[in-house]
Amino acid sequence: MQFTLDATSKNARAGTIVTAHSTIKTPVFMPVGTVGSVKSLDAEDLLNLLGAEIILANTYHMYLRPGDATVAKMGKLHNFTKYPKSFLTDSGGFQAFSLSDISKPKENGIEFRSHIDGSKHFFTPKKVIDIQTNLGSDIMMILDDLVALPATQERIKLSIERTTAWAQESIDYFRSQQAKGICTEQNIFAIIQGGTDKAFRTKSATELCAMDYDGFAIGGLSVGELNNEMYETVAHTTQYMPKDKPRYLMGVGTPEDLIENIERGIDMFDCVMPTRNARNGTLFTSFGRMNIKGAKFKEDTTPIDPECQCLTCKTYSRAYINHLFRSREITYFRLATIHNLHYYLNLMKEVREAILEDRFAAYKKEFYKKRS
Repeated sequence: MQFTLDATSKNARAGTIVTAHSTIKTPVFMPVGTVGSVKSLDAEDLLNLLGAEIILANTYHMYLRPGDATVAKMGKLHNFTKYPKSFLTDSGGFQAFSLSDISKPKENGIEFRSHIDGSKHFFTPKKVIDIQTNLGSDIMMILDDLVALPATQERIKLSIERTTAWAQESIDYFRSQQAKGICTEQNIFAIIQGGTDKAFRTKSATELCAMDYDGFAIGGLSVGELNNEMYETVAHTTQYMPKDKPRYLMGVGTPEDLIENIERGIDMFDCVMPTRNARNGTLFTSFGRMNIKGAKFKEDTTPIDPECQCLTCKTYSRAYINHLFRSREITYFRLATIHNLHYYLNLMKEVREAILEDRFAAYKKEFYKKRS
């Protein structure tokens, strides 16, 4: 993987990531394709309508169904899904932690039961790398020890110690596999933990960023803390992260969250918010959120967002989208998802242009002005 920092506008960064499968301009938002599919869309939608250069698939879900060995036999994620651009796969630790009633982090991994059939499984740092090697993702995430907030100082301290130990085991194993000719076209990111405690974040970032990783993520945020706590934690943590490697904030978030965290030096984002909210009737626009289920849209002939150039806005009225939603018509889910993802991806393009022209502060001011 190659990463080039193309420009900065104060702390906001515009970069280029080159993987074996695509060239990714940052800042970038990655649509979430949990089970190898962005809900209601296919590869053609992602490629031709949205121009997505990278999407996220979920290690936990792909491991349980259809199984990483099956994906490997089918030509790995790119051939199996027919999406030829880059994939990032998370470690599966968050899902093992959050979806299982019986999930136990231990010294050498995470024990959990499948949410599908209750079968017992155990993720270790090496096992999640082997799974992601089978999946063939361009960027794999390591196993980390997650902590639900709020948590005690003792639990966060243990989380950091485990995460650092697992990170060392992970990078040693990953590089040894590459030396054997395995996963040579794949890259690996570590995940900084520490809650909202600045001292813990400093410790975690310092220890992990000393290791030979291709990029670094900030995890364990957007889990119930206040927005300003998230922003302060990110601003504090990025100063300990390398400038010459990608910085990824996991599981974030709203358009406002993206703008605020780009301002604090983040390059990569993912979140289910645009796709999940689309299915529930909430659409993102240049002037804020819109609840399309409202009766006031029944005879509204205007597009969802007059400034938007997505397929949905160029073709259909608010009245038609409102009708599709109220009828629970399958077509609604596709058209709404296309719109929301187009909004997010286009937002990143506009932000990148502003950074390249060193006018990010003015862009941010206009972004909020439209929402007022």
